[in-house]
Amino acid sequence: MSGLDDDSDEGGIDFAVAAHRSDGGWSLAEITDTTLASVETLAHGLRRFPGEGGALAMVAIDDDFFVLVRVEGHATRVLLSDVTAAEEWELAESVIEFLGLPDPEDDDDGPAGDLGVVADLGMSAVDMAVLLDDDLYPDEMLAEIAAQLGFGPEFDDVVGLDTV
Repeated sequence: MSGLDDDSDEGGIDFAVAAHRSDGGWSLAEITDTTLASVETLAHGLRRFPGEGGALAMVAIDDDFFVLVRVEGHATRVLLSDVTAAEEWELAESVIEFLGLPDPEDDDDGPAGDLGVVADLGMSAVDMAVLLDDDLYPDEMLAEIAAQLGFGPEFDDVVGLDTV
């Protein structure tokens, strides 16, 4: 992988949100930039959130790709929407390293990681694969995931998306 500027991830982050369930409802919070350095730092930051079913980070970067990180107890599950992002972005590269995958080739594309990362919360791996195959921006995909999990309006409010 190429050397990256320290500013590359910070300047491209569209938003980063943590979601967790407690008392039957969803709570959302913005994630600080310092937590976004890697899968490990994201997972560590998520562990401070209580909740049924763990906590989920939803990170959109540079209108290009997104990363989902879910922690539940000591387990960490991840999904990267576009493996080619690992060539330019440290957070995406950390997903590839976390998964133990080889560096992507020029002709690689598509997601990497656990398509069923939120299946038990309401979005199956098949639905995730179909969504990732759509020609949507990362914020639109994450808004759809949030809607399917049951916190669409709250997600839209936190990230400042206009709902139709």
